Amino acid sequence: MQKTMQRRLLIIAGTLSLGLGIAGILIPILPTTPFLLLAAYCYFRSSHRLHQWLLHNRFLGDYVRNYLEGKGMPLRLKILTISLLWLTIGLSAIFAVQHIAVRLVLILIAVGVTIHIILIKTKKDKKT
Repeated sequence: MQKTMQRRLLIIAGTLSLGLGIAGILIPILPTTPFLLLAAYCYFRSSHRLHQWLLHNRFLGDYVRNYLEGKGMPLRLKILTISLLWLTIGLSAIFAVQHIAVRLVLILIAVGVTIHIILIKTKKDKKT
């Protein structure tokens, strides 16, 4: 009984983490990678089927696998991610936030995430 409950809680936690990770793609304040990695961990501990689904998902699978295997992130994806990050945080800081302290926090978050992305190993694209 306790194993079943633990398994269900891990599946719920993994699914919530996956949802937050997907939301983080669109909302730069939410960290996408940690939530996706947490989802992978929860699924690994609870459901082989869900873990395999995440690792082989058409949209997220390569990203999660490459990160877990230490292969890095393609340069094009780094550029796209950093561009979207600064676009959304910049627009939020200019148009949606009135307090200078909150604007400063947004800018500091953008700087931190940018540094993190730059420090991720750059994956070499396959030449066909």
